[in-house]
Amino acid sequence: MDRRRATGIALVLTAAVSFGSASVLARPVYDTGMGWQGLVTWRFLIGAGLAWIWVATSAHRRTAVRRLSRRQVAVTIALGALFTGNAGTYYAALETVPVALAGVLVYTYPVIVAVLSVRFATRLPGRRPWAALALALAGVVLALGGVDLTTATPIDGIVLVMLSSVIYSIWIIASARLSGERHDRLGHEAAGPAGLTGDAAATTAIMITSSAIVFSLSSVATGGSVNPMDVPEAAWPGIVAIGFLASFLAIQAFYAGARRIGAAQAALLSTIEPLTIVALAWIVLGQRLEPIQLVGAVLIMVSVVVAQTTPRPRGAPEPAMPLDAEAPAEGDRA
Repeated sequence: MDRRRATGIALVLTAAVSFGSASVLARPVYDTGMGWQGLVTWRFLIGAGLAWIWVATSAHRRTAVRRLSRRQVAVTIALGALFTGNAGTYYAALETVPVALAGVLVYTYPVIVAVLSVRFATRLPGRRPWAALALALAGVVLALGGVDLTTATPIDGIVLVMLSSVIYSIWIIASARLSGERHDRLGHEAAGPAGLTGDAAATTAIMITSSAIVFSLSSVATGGSVNPMDVPEAAWPGIVAIGFLASFLAIQAFYAGARRIGAAQAALLSTIEPLTIVALAWIVLGQRLEPIQLVGAVLIMVSVVVAQTTPRPRGAPEPAMPLDAEAPAEGDRA
């Protein structure tokens, strides 16, 4: 395995663990009386601040921001606005849906990404993505088994989780396109203007800032507050941790990792995310899934493995490694 791919895998795994950990940290924040809108607003405000500090510490990252064209900046801002739909629906759902169950249901997104990649990115060859999709849907049905949708878990919370999965899938594909990924190449292989968006720090700093602005305006418009004095003191440790893990670290790591290994492979490699959520929900919150829900969780993760292990078409040549494969390109630093 070449160094670039190994780095990409490590970055995606880091993102998965970070996203999963933040899901569990949200529950103690809600217990302080903080609502989901206030939580996600401060999540992105903190994440944006950290992202720009990170950009400011490197001349390379500062240059990468300046080299972005107006169109690239506009698309990046739009992606940040789109990400608010994913974050908003998921964290709103966590107010009523158990963390472990939400973590399982939202994990249909890797298969959705695999299917979308057939048309919009580097596809997974063969028919296995479709078989994986069928397995994932069966897993979702079983994961819903044993859930009292009338009292314990409102149906609108389940709908929000599934909507979050769809929005996140679209964001992943759109981000891959922004980074330069196409049918015949990965993001890091893009040359010219498309390759300039490869610097994860530069691109995601703008994305996170866009998300922060949208949530801040939405919070004020609906009667909320962005005054830090209105945040319960006990909520700050969880909010800061979520801002660091789920915004600053996870988004940058996933974008940089996907650029190296492809959107579909990155999404499917994130199998560790629901395992992280379920394990931490059990250890920290004492939540656990019913046996039939565990079977559903296993089916969803099997679907990821099925899609991940799609064999190469017969006779397809192995991609040639460029002579400078060991040296990162100028725009390829995370």
